[in-house]
Amino acid sequence: MKKSLGAETIVVPTPVWIVCSYDVDGKANGMAVAWGGVCCSQPPCVTVSLRKATYSYGSIISRKAYTVNILPDSRLAEADYFGIASGRERDKFADTGLTAVKSTLVDAPYIEEAAMVLECRLAHTFDIGLHTMFVGEIIDAKAETSVLDERGRVDIKKVRPAIYTPKQRSYHGIGGYLGDAYIIGKPFKK
Repeated sequence: MKKSLGAETIVVPTPVWIVCSYDVDGKANGMAVAWGGVCCSQPPCVTVSLRKATYSYGSIISRKAYTVNILPDSRLAEADYFGIASGRERDKFADTGLTAVKSTLVDAPYIEEAAMVLECRLAHTFDIGLHTMFVGEIIDAKAETSVLDERGRVDIKKVRPAIYTPKQRSYHGIGGYLGDAYIIGKPFKK
């Protein structure tokens, strides 16, 4: 039996992404984002949704770019800090010791210590209510060579991303291998 929980944002899990941009003065800033995901394969795009009240909102609007940074779980405290401090008052990079790197492809910084980075050009914005959805076209995806498998693909076990559960406000690591996509369901195809 299922119990109705009402209209809630309880999708589990959500990502732990650090979305970085430059403010109007050119200062690197980032914020932790859980409302995000892939939205298109061709052109490759991701979305992040931010409230207008956030410092990053105006930066992304003015610079028309952002980066999505996936830190390994060993950097979870830094990722959490990027969600609890405001770039209006703090230099989050200085506070955490993380390194902002100027992208050569988009007008936004990325985090040197990130296992993976998506450099995005702002393609669309959609006002939805409390949040605005930013659709970013991925201009380049970067990954540390240490997180690639022998065929050059990103290996989630090496990236070790954290995931977030919104209503519980807790972080978790990824679980173990369960099976190959598009293979384990084949017995049902008769």
